[in-house]
Amino acid sequence: MQPEAFLTVRPSDDPRHWTLAVEPELCTGGGFLFGGCGLGACIEALERTTDRPLIWATGQYLSYARPPSTLDIDVAIPVTGRSVTQARATAHVGATEILTVNAALGRRDFDAEGTFVTMPDVPAPDDCPGRKPRTDLPSIHLHLEQRMALGTAIDFDEGSFESRPMPGGRSALWVRIADMPETTAAKLGVLGDYVAFGTAQAFGQAIGGNSLDNTLRVVSLAPTDWVLLDIQFHALSHGFGHGQVLLWAEDGTLLGIASQSTISRRWRDG
Repeated sequence: MQPEAFLTVRPSDDPRHWTLAVEPELCTGGGFLFGGCGLGACIEALERTTDRPLIWATGQYLSYARPPSTLDIDVAIPVTGRSVTQARATAHVGATEILTVNAALGRRDFDAEGTFVTMPDVPAPDDCPGRKPRTDLPSIHLHLEQRMALGTAIDFDEGSFESRPMPGGRSALWVRIADMPETTAAKLGVLGDYVAFGTAQAFGQAIGGNSLDNTLRVVSLAPTDWVLLDIQFHALSHGFGHGQVLLWAEDGTLLGIASQSTISRRWRDG
């Protein structure tokens, strides 16, 4: 895919209606739209409709969108204030609702600023081993260059997973999307969808999951080539996993905070 064709949200004659072509390159290895791509597309539609930058967005995943199909995104704006717009995006394929996103957008000048969390001390991307996707079939993972910064190696070719739970449930990946070189809220929405990855790392077992939701809070859109996904898996109970992802620029700038719950599942052979 060409860079301008990746996660392309297209306008329509209605300024509050947008579309996204659901293609294999935007999907999981399971053949349905990657949750982060759905959230990222809705964020793009919300920002372009309101002409304001994202503060936070939370998406609830309701069903699956499979290729080839078209995701229709309808934006509603209940409240527009001097500095904050409260808005909602509803994404559907035909009559099936796929994703609902509530969001706040805007910007304010304020005389205090600070970050009170610290980027983990991990090797630079060039010093970290690469991470292969689980499948060679067309999927979002073929467009994500991944380097393991803190975690357990998984050899999908050999079908092996080193049983070594990560202390405190913390793992980290450097990720680069060549087709999305700029730091945007939509890009952070794509990259924040990694709590399921952290499940396997926390347990040292072949456990993943499907996203139930994803919340993104934007801190800074600092330019960066690689983004460090600092994944903190918090808990798994009654079949549902919960965790958080801090997104860091290479220079240590905190870009955003993502959190989500997942339906936990064990990987099937092959």
